[in-house]
Amino acid sequence: MRLATRHDGTPDGQLVVISANGEAFRTISGWSNLLDAITHWNEAEPALQAAAAALAAEGGDPLDLASLSAPMPRSWQWLDGSAFNTHGELMQIAFGLDPVDASRPLMYQGMSDRFLAPHADVPVPDEGLGIDFEGEFGVIVDAVPMGVSSAEAAQHIRLIVQINDWSLRAIAPIEMKTGFGWVQAKPACSMAPFAVTPDELGPAWRDGRVCMDLVVEWNGRRFGRVNGDQMAFSLPELVAHAARTRDLVAGTIIGTGTVSNAEYAQRGSACISEKRAIEIIAHGAPRTPFMAFGDEVAMFGLLPDERRPFGTISQKVVQA
Repeated sequence: MRLATRHDGTPDGQLVVISANGEAFRTISGWSNLLDAITHWNEAEPALQAAAAALAAEGGDPLDLASLSAPMPRSWQWLDGSAFNTHGELMQIAFGLDPVDASRPLMYQGMSDRFLAPHADVPVPDEGLGIDFEGEFGVIVDAVPMGVSSAEAAQHIRLIVQINDWSLRAIAPIEMKTGFGWVQAKPACSMAPFAVTPDELGPAWRDGRVCMDLVVEWNGRRFGRVNGDQMAFSLPELVAHAARTRDLVAGTIIGTGTVSNAEYAQRGSACISEKRAIEIIAHGAPRTPFMAFGDEVAMFGLLPDERRPFGTISQKVVQA
């Protein structure tokens, strides 16, 4: 099942189900938005499945991608991990940081009062802030009790999403060295148009990981084609980590962190800062600049049969 949210003038938008080909939609009786549906998932799921079945059997209204916001335009909580060891090791080089304890997940709490629409311009106040994209996957959970095991946490993962976690790299090392977390370096994230139930990914959803390619294009040129299978910690483990000392409210979104592979020489990267770190290793200094106003980035998850279950994020950076 694929879900999306249409702009309707309200903060949470109108929840719809999306056809297999991504060209049609159908509204859901009794459930106006995704935040409400995820809060009452056991009651909402039968209505969502019924709408999806009706859409498959009878068709629906034509879908205009420009009408879509993020699948969940706002939420109570956004927690982002850093679960790819290769990315972490390269970032330590890029930022000149000491190695961190890799025996437990890394995670920060970011801005969740808005997620940018998949085709919306991205406003940034200053080109000199080191504008960077970060391609990753994430999950949306229902209510998670404190202290769950990773096996229990897996049962609370209801939807999978694709995210561009924007970063401002000139600010990031300053905030990292304070040891007090991100604020200015992490503006609003973007989200691909469709949230999907795990079964939509078939074999690509295994071991609690999104084992599919994530393709990144910058100004129309291939930047990376990385795969989500090399997570050091699974998404259920990240959920359990977040819930160790607190309940997680329904609608919490948890990210994998930037998708990264040990074979970066062949696969490329999902963020500019990682590529710059690779250049530092190879050449002693970075060669790739960060983004400029007017630059465009596109990202899409790609299954072996060439389907894009999440649709595509395609955005332009503009001056705020």
